[in-house]
Amino acid sequence: MSVSRRSFAARFFDVCNYGLMVVLAIVFVYPFWNLLMLSVTGPAFINKLGLRLWVEGFTWASYKQVFHSDVIYSAFANTIFRTVFGVVLTVLVTMFAAFALSRKDLPYRNPITLFLLFTMFFSGGLIPTYLTMKSYGLIGSLWVLVLPTLANAWYVILARNFLMAFPKELEESAHIDGANPVQVAFRIIFPLSMPIIAVIALWSGVAHWNAWFDAMIYLRNKNSFVLQLLVQKIFQQERIDPTTTGTFITMTEEVSSQSVKAATIIVAITPIIAFYPFLQKYFVKGVMIGSLKG
Repeated sequence: MSVSRRSFAARFFDVCNYGLMVVLAIVFVYPFWNLLMLSVTGPAFINKLGLRLWVEGFTWASYKQVFHSDVIYSAFANTIFRTVFGVVLTVLVTMFAAFALSRKDLPYRNPITLFLLFTMFFSGGLIPTYLTMKSYGLIGSLWVLVLPTLANAWYVILARNFLMAFPKELEESAHIDGANPVQVAFRIIFPLSMPIIAVIALWSGVAHWNAWFDAMIYLRNKNSFVLQLLVQKIFQQERIDPTTTGTFITMTEEVSSQSVKAATIIVAITPIIAFYPFLQKYFVKGVMIGSLKG
C-alpha cells in the first residue's frame, strides 16, 4: 500500500513539475514570440489589443527598412569587432593571470588575489574612468569598448580556481620532459581548460554584444555605434521620420515605428541567441568546477 502511495506521489510530483516547466517556458518564450510577430505585422493591425499569438497582415517591410539603412551594417560590423576582439583578448588575459595566480610559489599571491577581490566591490567611478580613457586618446575609438574590459576580476578568480584543481603531476611530468612554464601552459593546462575557457568566452561575448552604455559615453559618431546603442537610439525617437535630425531608419507608409523597433531588436539579438547553444555544454561544468575549488 505504501509503495502505491509513493508511486502516486512520484507521478503527481512529475505532473506538477512538468506543468510548472511548461508554464515557465511559455512565460519566458512569449515575449520573444510577441516581438517576432510584431516585427512582421502590418500597420493596420499593429495597435490591436490582446495576445499576439499569430501574425496578421504579414509583411517583411520592417526588415527591409532596417536593412535598407547603412547604419545597421556599420553597427553590425562594430559589434562583431568589439565582440571578437573583446572575447579573444579577455580570454588570453584571464588565462594568463589565472595561470600565474594558481601557482602556489607565486610571490605575494594572496595580496594580489585580495586586490582583485577589492576591485569587484569598488571601482574608480564613471568620471575618473572617462578622464582616463580621454588621457589615453581612446575617446571615439572602438578600442575604448575593448581595452577597459580586458581584465575582469571575477573571470580571473573563477579560472584560477579551475586551474588549481589540476593535479601537480601534470606540470611536474612536463618539467621532467624539459618543458618551460609557457609550454606547460599552452600545451597542457590551456587545452585541458576548454570548459572554463568556453564559460569565460560565453560570458564575455554576451556582455560585449549586449553592452551599449559605454558606447553611448565614449562614442559620438553614429558610424561607430554598436547594435545595442543603435536600438537604444531608435527607441529614444518619438517617431521615425526621414526629416528628423538624428533619425537612423527611414520611415515609409508600409511600416509602423513599432514594427521597425521590433525588427531591429530581433536583428540585434538573433546572432547571440544562435551562438549560445554551441557553448552551453561547457557552461555548467566550467562554472561548477571553477567555483568549488578554493
